[in-house]
Amino acid sequence: MQKSRHSGAQSAISSFSGPHVAVIMDGNGRWATAHGLTRSAGHEAGLRTAREIVEASVREGVGTLTLYAFSSDNWKRPTPEVTALMRLFRRALLGEAKRCLENGVRLTILGRRDRLPSSLRHTIEQVEALTASGARMHLRVAVDYSARDAVLRAAAALRGDGVTREQFSELLARVDHDRLPACEVDLLIRTGGEQRLSDFLLWECAYAELLFVEKMWPEFTADDLGEALADFRGRNRRFGLAPEQVAS
Repeated sequence: MQKSRHSGAQSAISSFSGPHVAVIMDGNGRWATAHGLTRSAGHEAGLRTAREIVEASVREGVGTLTLYAFSSDNWKRPTPEVTALMRLFRRALLGEAKRCLENGVRLTILGRRDRLPSSLRHTIEQVEALTASGARMHLRVAVDYSARDAVLRAAAALRGDGVTREQFSELLARVDHDRLPACEVDLLIRTGGEQRLSDFLLWECAYAELLFVEKMWPEFTADDLGEALADFRGRNRRFGLAPEQVAS
């Protein structure tokens, strides 16, 4: 089985061993509608799934798990839904902080913060500080996140000529409030049947393996994650090399 990242890049990118799995948690609203529930109930169900997948990821040896919770474009949704989501995010952070601490999980919130409610920003700072020593897995949750905007902000922060990919990754992490350099994605999973990236981790997904799942996010299980990781570990990842180079 091939290494999950470029050899030699692991230490430069992240101190967390194991693959970087990114998830677009799509389908909460459609799942709720199909079951005669409100969209808010769908988001509640999605939170329960997220908790299960985080715990399963720790057991599976995932090094970094990045969850796409709220895109910058999601501000266009109806105000009551957005307000409910912001309250749900804060409640989830308060409820999961101790669990993360007990399991050695470092929690980071990616994205802009200036448009978030002040109470949520304060909670984010508390939870990040509380879990900063976690070394078993890095859990990153993207809120008010846009990959294109992040790249633009990082580019605007460039100084001098000849910047390397590693240096740009550090800038990219900095503009999105991550103290660790932007970590290349090994496996990207999207639930809900859609097959697009939706402005998520565009730089980091350059060589990501992609898996699109028909199940809605509230239906996704730890077993599904295990199957996805087994499939990923069996893939032949070449990173631009010829097959014979990889085999040797």
